[in-house]
Amino acid sequence: MGNQTPRRPPGRLPVSIDRRRLLLCAAFGAANLAILRALPVRPVGGDADPAPSIDAAAVEPPQGHRFDLVVAGGRVMDPASGFDGVADVGIDGATVAAIAPSAAGLEGDRRIDAAGLVVAPGFIDLLSYDPNPFGIWFKIADGVTTNLGMHGINAEAEAWLARWSAEGVPTHFGGAFDDPWARNQLGIAPNQPATPKQVQELVAMAEAGLAAGWLGIDVEPEYTPGIDSAELDALGQVAARAGVPLFFHGRYSDVEAPGTNADTLEEIIGTARRTGAAVHVEHIISTGGTFSMETSLAALDAAAAEGLDVSACTYPYHYWATYLGSARFDGDWQERFRIGFSDLQVAGTNERLTARSFERHRADNSLVVAYAIPEADVRGALAHPAVMVGSDSILEPEANNHPRGAGAFARVLGRYVREEQTLSLMEALAKMTWLPARRLQRGAPALRRKGRLQIGADADLTVFDPATVSDRATVADPAQASTGVRWVLVSGRVVKSPDGLQRQELPGQAIRSG
Repeated sequence: MGNQTPRRPPGRLPVSIDRRRLLLCAAFGAANLAILRALPVRPVGGDADPAPSIDAAAVEPPQGHRFDLVVAGGRVMDPASGFDGVADVGIDGATVAAIAPSAAGLEGDRRIDAAGLVVAPGFIDLLSYDPNPFGIWFKIADGVTTNLGMHGINAEAEAWLARWSAEGVPTHFGGAFDDPWARNQLGIAPNQPATPKQVQELVAMAEAGLAAGWLGIDVEPEYTPGIDSAELDALGQVAARAGVPLFFHGRYSDVEAPGTNADTLEEIIGTARRTGAAVHVEHIISTGGTFSMETSLAALDAAAAEGLDVSACTYPYHYWATYLGSARFDGDWQERFRIGFSDLQVAGTNERLTARSFERHRADNSLVVAYAIPEADVRGALAHPAVMVGSDSILEPEANNHPRGAGAFARVLGRYVREEQTLSLMEALAKMTWLPARRLQRGAPALRRKGRLQIGADADLTVFDPATVSDRATVADPAQASTGVRWVLVSGRVVKSPDGLQRQELPGQAIRSG
């Protein structure tokens, strides 16, 4: 922020986050101000400021201004500043223009009654995939307003971003350079290391993809076991130069030697140490942390204490999913994952596998879920301050997928906040909004205006009932929309209301690097 704060009408909240802490109590009074505190969350994403400002030029309209839309009387929660109080939110166009005590009586052309509901920044799913027109509406029902494919997108950035911009999407969207896809384009087999020349070709492809709009680089040693430190370091150096994270689907997913979670994290953290890149552990609940979550999280803590920029994400389920033809089911998978055939269920059905049906479904490369994650690992990951929420899924038209594609965010709020109290509501919201925005905003400035509910922020809002929000998707029937998310706004436009999904509204914008 600048040194001066513009004068504003009485009863309005200040633009400056620093001054907000001094003036909020006077604006609201003790009866209306609930919690005003900083979250105990270690900064991630490259910004030293724990609550970076939105826009120094943002000035609230004068008293008596009529807003395009007012979200009235809800419990406004902004994890970036710690603000938690009953307020009205005034929106003009695609921007939050005012946040004021409900007694101030903001007027608008449209009005949403949010009494008894939580008004939060729109959720950011940083580990999703292509925003296909079937699955993306389940994301909306789950409160997601920004859908990011940081697990890698199998396409060229320019063509992919142009495609979805032309087709129209209800959420914002973006993605990462996908190293496995690029290796395939160059004819490098999954088990084959890249030659020095091929490494340079991969570097050139990654640099071109980042210049065209990708938000990071995705590498997947488990699915491309031929990848070596030369390739990882070269891509890490590209990421470091561009100021974007290197996202890792780790090499190993269990604690049985040879090849353990400890080895996985050593490789990831070692890459950060050698290259200076920010690194992110994808779905640590199923890759890098299963059966060793406490030790794995301690390794991230030690890396952060060393000064390395590390983070992770998780989905809130005690089962993972992948195709039976993947390397996960090579060798002694039953011992490694501590499961048997009956712990595998074919996605989209009630069928549990047997030794005989396993071979048949493996020949068909069926998608299965594996009940192989201890519940204590789920709670441990969710409670850790450096771990965000990422679904690692989006439903495809055949609806054959893990239920996390439809219910990950509501499940956190319903099961792990309301029912089990694994973490507070504010902490959960931080993992869905501010922290993923921070993770990527250094390379994507547009994200500095997302994941926050502050004056000058983008008007991406999720309004939900904390008493009823819940996931409904199951393994047998994953295409079940979450409940309790009442309103979803993207760029100030209503894409979900209590009347249902507003499928004619496609306000999503491409999120690009640069």
